[in-house]
Amino acid sequence: MQSHLTFIVSLGLALFLGLAPVRAADVQYYDVGAGDHPHDVAPAPDGTVWYTAQHKGALDRLDPKTGKITRVPLGHGSRPHVVIVGPNGDAWVTDSGLNAIVRVDGKTEEVEVFPLPDDASNANMNTAAFDGEGRVWFTGQTGFYGRLDPKTGKMDVWKSPKGRGPYGIAATPSGDIYYVSLAGSFLGKADLETGETNVIEPESEGVGTRRVWADSKGRLWVSEWNAGNLSFYDPAKKDWTVYKLPGNEPHAYAVFVDDHDMVWVSDFGANAILKFDPKTETFGSFPSNKKDASVRQMLGRPGEMWGAESGTDRLVVIRD
Repeated sequence: MQSHLTFIVSLGLALFLGLAPVRAADVQYYDVGAGDHPHDVAPAPDGTVWYTAQHKGALDRLDPKTGKITRVPLGHGSRPHVVIVGPNGDAWVTDSGLNAIVRVDGKTEEVEVFPLPDDASNANMNTAAFDGEGRVWFTGQTGFYGRLDPKTGKMDVWKSPKGRGPYGIAATPSGDIYYVSLAGSFLGKADLETGETNVIEPESEGVGTRRVWADSKGRLWVSEWNAGNLSFYDPAKKDWTVYKLPGNEPHAYAVFVDDHDMVWVSDFGANAILKFDPKTETFGSFPSNKKDASVRQMLGRPGEMWGAESGTDRLVVIRD
């Protein structure tokens, strides 16, 4: 089932909340399977949208035009977390249940599994990103990060500098890889060849760096879960800028930067997706029309920002 909303934060309400009014945008929801717990979502080049049905051990594919959903089971014990789309249109999944990277062919939906080595068992696979050489980098929340070369199947896994916590990961336009640690509370740049991590400390301790994304200039935008902040790190200047999310008890989870360098962040405290304009340094808000939406990840394509409402078993798209 699909539902549409045309949403705008009124001027009075926006001022009351400390938000900037945003122009009208079309917000559409897609119901997925009951109990799917959609965790991550990834728009594909063909117009479809992949999402991980975490509680069903499957990768599902939505056709937004028809609302039809195709299910791809990933194997016994699967518990998929992230999904991203590779250069050739295949879907790549981090699967904590299988302790593996999983590739799903974008055309045939054939499944291929790349297990982690025995010394990285129970890594609690988290997020993934492609570097400039087409290799898949990934994080494991129990204290690992690694790299898979899809051409050869070679996999390298390293232990995180501060142990438990590796979570979000992202590539810059130049192909560099950065990841963040939720428990370790740092931003790390991985050496693309040796894998060694250069630890970059945030402005404050214990902020809970959860997800990270790069803008067109290669600056890293970071969601700080514990502190309720959206921050960005400029590698050229080697400095941080920190923005507190509006509201009384913000909790920044997902972060994504679109093709116009607008920054999107999900706020569990406000049950909303926020849009941040770096030029005006103002937030706009798109609250969910259901309680406890729990948007854990966002991705987009030109004109569309997609999120997975894990708490409502829905996908949401904001078009402008």
